[in-house]
Amino acid sequence: MLFDFTAVLVFVVVGVAFCYGNLALGWLLRPSIYGRDKMRIYECGEPTIGSSWVRFNIRFYTIALVFLVFDVETVFLFPVATVLRWFTAQGLGWVAFLEILTFVGVLVVGLAYAWRYGNLDWIRSTETTAEALDEPQNQVR
Repeated sequence: MLFDFTAVLVFVVVGVAFCYGNLALGWLLRPSIYGRDKMRIYECGEPTIGSSWVRFNIRFYTIALVFLVFDVETVFLFPVATVLRWFTAQGLGWVAFLEILTFVGVLVVGLAYAWRYGNLDWIRSTETTAEALDEPQNQVR
């Protein structure tokens, strides 16, 4: 049993040694002279214009999270489809189908929630937010 994992252990040790060896070699060979130009912000070879701290709209993060959720769903559905064949051969195809249906159902509920509260709208109006929260529009929190 121990022999099965010695190859993995050797691979991990060699990989870690390779990474740290390259870092040490770079630390030894690189010049350590820091000037004013070395400490400036580098933007693809172009001179910086203004501040490098740019404000991004929060919508980018919301859309990225929704994309990530459905991307992970797609990644999980491929192995599940493969396992479905084994379940079907065992006579338990309906169990696997219910599991897949539950998984997709939870994601659909999450999508409906995000859609209902206007998280998928790029421009969010106060009317949409007030309708989703079932509040009067003139009420201030």
